[in-house]
Amino acid sequence: MDLLSFILSNIWAVFLIILFFGGSIFVHELGHFLAARRRGMHIDRFSIGFGPRMFGWKGKDGVEYRVSWLPLGGYVALPQLADLKGLEGEPGADADTLPQAGYADKMIVASAGAFFNILFAFALATVLWVIGQPVSSDQATTQIGYVASQIELPDRTPVPSPAREAGLQVGDVVKAIDGHKLEDWQDLLQTLVTGTQRALDGRRKAVFTIERDGRLIDVTVYPQLAGDEKMRKVGIAPAYNLIVHSVDPGSAAARAGIQPRDRILSLDTTRTLSLQTYGEYLGKHRDQAVAIKLLRDGTELTLTLPPRGKDQGKDPADIGLAFSYETKLVYESPFKQFASHLRKTWQTLASLINPHSDIGISKLSGPVGIIRVFHMAAQADFRLVLWFTILVNINLAVFNLLPIPVLDGGHMLFATIGKLRGRALPATFIASTQSIFVVLLFSMILYVSFFDVRRWARDTQPPPPAAASQATPSPTPTK
Repeated sequence: MDLLSFILSNIWAVFLIILFFGGSIFVHELGHFLAARRRGMHIDRFSIGFGPRMFGWKGKDGVEYRVSWLPLGGYVALPQLADLKGLEGEPGADADTLPQAGYADKMIVASAGAFFNILFAFALATVLWVIGQPVSSDQATTQIGYVASQIELPDRTPVPSPAREAGLQVGDVVKAIDGHKLEDWQDLLQTLVTGTQRALDGRRKAVFTIERDGRLIDVTVYPQLAGDEKMRKVGIAPAYNLIVHSVDPGSAAARAGIQPRDRILSLDTTRTLSLQTYGEYLGKHRDQAVAIKLLRDGTELTLTLPPRGKDQGKDPADIGLAFSYETKLVYESPFKQFASHLRKTWQTLASLINPHSDIGISKLSGPVGIIRVFHMAAQADFRLVLWFTILVNINLAVFNLLPIPVLDGGHMLFATIGKLRGRALPATFIASTQSIFVVLLFSMILYVSFFDVRRWARDTQPPPPAAASQATPSPTPTK
């Protein structure tokens, strides 16, 4: 039964990847196609994918419709717009024999793909607004639930946690980082890793604006590049309520009187707003009694957990409890969803070109990385697939409008330069420039894909024994 469920879930995931990722590419190219047809431009080919033809047909309109072997995007071959033989193959018609396309035609056709991506994203955002997006309590907050004592550098060397050194505390609510107001934990991480501030001595720097005891305080933190991805980290985790999902019969928790649906508030005087805090505290105090303050049916109770030093060989954090996340449906308007996605896209692009940033091309995701996220979202919740598709389409629109040859923005740039100088740029110049950037584009895709594959392979490996032995129980999502 487990094998059957695994197979069916993967079939479903592949279907959703084809439908929404392939659909996003199709929608983009459909925009070019319809705009070109509307403006009376000659269309040679409509292709999903690049490279040799996998299958296709010739339409009554003279256009070749096909699916190609390299699933890295798609194109509509328009000889009047650009010479892209290196990317699209030989054209079916000689551009010299076709009427020259006007400036308005070029601008409308080149921008139509991005416009259709925006329309598609807006339609999906409207659907998500109606049905709601599931958000777990740990992602819906900017409150700190755990401050690590140490973090690991990429070479596994432990160093003091920047958050602990700066004095961040459990319960602090992070309102902004470097002046950027935060909405949720994902926003916090995005702002932190794309940060560009540096101290006078060259250290990475981030100014956390936190709310503590009703007061706003600015705390300067010096992030470290940590983890396999060498991202800026400070050693904090989000806060969430520890809701007891189940209690093992005969366990230490059962003997202490803990029941399902109890909410753990504190261990002795230590607030427990995350599993990490809970696990660390119990591990350090296994040889002594612990006062557990909890909330049951609106009433606060204090129970005593006896010493557990005699339970040799057991995880000191395992007292027989399983926890659950609280999740809720969030109904955000399409405009708010767009604002959030656009802000994240802009943060990434700005960080990518800033010399003080730690974000390089290797941190980006290509087709492999996008497929991987689609796969994870499909196995988790269909609504997460919609959310990610919206992000992908906004990114496709923004990326394609960048004034880089080969991209739609490059076509618009060449057309605008030609308009300003009173005559079109030489065809040979445009063709050679496009060819160079075709090579650069595919080189970048291959480079990014290498890191995508490496991340995917690494994430499928079991954790090292040391990490596994220190892991705390994973909570079970509940609504």
